[in-house]
Amino acid sequence: MSISIPFGVDLGNNNTVIACARNRGIDIIVNEVSNRSTPSLVGFGLKNRSIGEAGKNQQTSNLKNTVDNLKRILGLSYNDPDFETEKKHFTAALVEGKEGEVSAKVRYLGEQQEFTALQLTALYLNKIKQITQKETKGNIVDICLSVPVWYTEVQRRAASDACKIAGLNPVRIVNEVTAAAVGYGVFKQNDLPEDAPKKVAFVDIGHSSYQVSIAAVKKGELKVLGSAYDKHFGGRDFDLAIAQHFAKEFLSKYKIDINTNPKAFYRVLTAAEKLKKVLSANTQAPFNIESLMNDVDVSSSLTREELEEMVQPLLARVHVPIEQALKTAGLTAADIDSIEVIGGCTRVPSLKAKLGELFSKPLSFTLNQDEAIARGNAFICAMHSPTLRVRPFKFEDYNQFSVSYFWDKQNEDEDHLEVFPRGGYYPSTKVITLFRQGDFEIEAKYSKPSELPKGTPLAIAKWELKGVVPEKGEDTIATKIKLRNDPSGFYTVESAYTVVEKTVKELVEPKEGEEVAEDAEPEYREVKKLVKKNDLEILTFSSSLADDVRNILIEKENTMTMEDKLVAETEDRKNALEEYIYDLRGKLEAQYADFASEEEKTKLTGMLQKTEDWLYDDGYESTKAKYIARYEELAALGNLIRGRYLAKEEEKKQAIREKQEAKNMAELAAKLNAQRKGDAPADSESTPATDDGDIEMTQ
Repeated sequence: MSISIPFGVDLGNNNTVIACARNRGIDIIVNEVSNRSTPSLVGFGLKNRSIGEAGKNQQTSNLKNTVDNLKRILGLSYNDPDFETEKKHFTAALVEGKEGEVSAKVRYLGEQQEFTALQLTALYLNKIKQITQKETKGNIVDICLSVPVWYTEVQRRAASDACKIAGLNPVRIVNEVTAAAVGYGVFKQNDLPEDAPKKVAFVDIGHSSYQVSIAAVKKGELKVLGSAYDKHFGGRDFDLAIAQHFAKEFLSKYKIDINTNPKAFYRVLTAAEKLKKVLSANTQAPFNIESLMNDVDVSSSLTREELEEMVQPLLARVHVPIEQALKTAGLTAADIDSIEVIGGCTRVPSLKAKLGELFSKPLSFTLNQDEAIARGNAFICAMHSPTLRVRPFKFEDYNQFSVSYFWDKQNEDEDHLEVFPRGGYYPSTKVITLFRQGDFEIEAKYSKPSELPKGTPLAIAKWELKGVVPEKGEDTIATKIKLRNDPSGFYTVESAYTVVEKTVKELVEPKEGEEVAEDAEPEYREVKKLVKKNDLEILTFSSSLADDVRNILIEKENTMTMEDKLVAETEDRKNALEEYIYDLRGKLEAQYADFASEEEKTKLTGMLQKTEDWLYDDGYESTKAKYIARYEELAALGNLIRGRYLAKEEEKKQAIREKQEAKNMAELAAKLNAQRKGDAPADSESTPATDDGDIEMTQ
């Protein structure tokens, strides 16, 4: 039985990192080409899908059918104001789905098909699961997935659904910076105080967004005091600035407009990313692309100073999330003990300098900039595992948006209550009491639109509570409702039940110091208490997928996975047949020459030629079964000749073994004879006779 391995996934906008809890630690999982991160994209072709590394390799030639930036469109409405900003980063056609969500239109299996952002993320996570299973040889079920701190309820629910479609159990959806902070708190425990917590600022600037969280950390405990973000500040914005700079230069210098050619612009964008990395370690770097457009080779260069000048509008915004996070945490930069920096974009020297200037303190890079979030996720997932025991660690996250619960008034004075205000901590549970006349509905909504990303719908979820029956003679009945902001940040109605007031007998405890006779009868008093009457039925209506819809998507994903597997296996059988043809033809004239008759050689040579002609003509796009049949047809005669060759080789090996054994026996016999001859003089020496005639043995 395979072992269930908890794993954490840092779903990055550009690359994804996978970590697993095993071998008494946290391991980073490498993919099929031994990279520690996997490109976050999905490509579609005529026969199969290309996900991760395979999709990245084909992206230049398959731009219109490759979808990346998955994290940015997951759970996003097509009419969201952010969509106008996001769509410029996509080469695939983005359209409005049936439910108003963002979908991608691609050509797959020879026809135009649409896939929602949720489906795309799910099939990518399925690939991540397969990579992990192959590497660990274990059973991968439980996952802790990290999401940006600015994700709303709809986006978090979409992330959870994507995991489920991929056959995974999302034990927790956690904020990315919080996951890194948990990793810091767990793996840096020796450096943490036990009493007054250490104030740490965690700054994460990745491929597409910039997030800051201020946390109070001590041994075994962490609390996020405040968070802030800039959704449109990241490495891709630096890359885009460089690409647009060269687009203008090439237009004037070479008279080519790369903005009119998606493939040319993508090649410049890819080269811009590499240039940015080179300039992080050097003050100047060349920029060359062969046959960029219209058979024109382009050549240029860029200095670090020029890059810093062109990204000044971005650098001018660096202070905003830091100041907002400090304000929500009620701290100043002087109160911060350490600044932990993660995210690939923070390698840009001008950005590091700006961060250091804002905090007036040296930056700390003790966490792995690329892997810290995944490691934290893996530990959090292990905390939820029933089979693993990890060191205890408690953490609370910062509630980013205020949420109120609404209900119909009936006979209440109020119709809503802000239950989870911004600045509170979660997981958190609150119990409210309403006096109800019958079945009713309760709805969760964001209270303050000003706190939300622009265009975010206020409605979160709705619940129908059934089974409310007042006592005979009463108009209403007290109903207790347990509301919860759960560990994944979801707002729920966890339970609901009615209570009635009943008179019960309660034992009277003696007062302190009062003596009670041993034979005294216990004294009771009658008190009125609220006693649970019955649990209410709760029907939930949230942005999560309905079970039947989710099952359809699961079935579709499984079908596509099997199709991909069949295509891969067919290609393997085709390659095996091609390899066998060339291998057997070569050996027929060499090793196998003496083991086949002329008739067999003629027949087999003809069969090989016929199969090769078929393979490159009618059989080029054949089926797995036909490739196997052709292989077995050749192998029937080929293996016969090979068997003779192997039998002869075995005879030779046996003869060599026998010769070696004879040689070893001869050497052993010679050695024994030499030993006997060497011992003879000592054995023949006489010893003095004793009185009783015995021989005295010398030692």
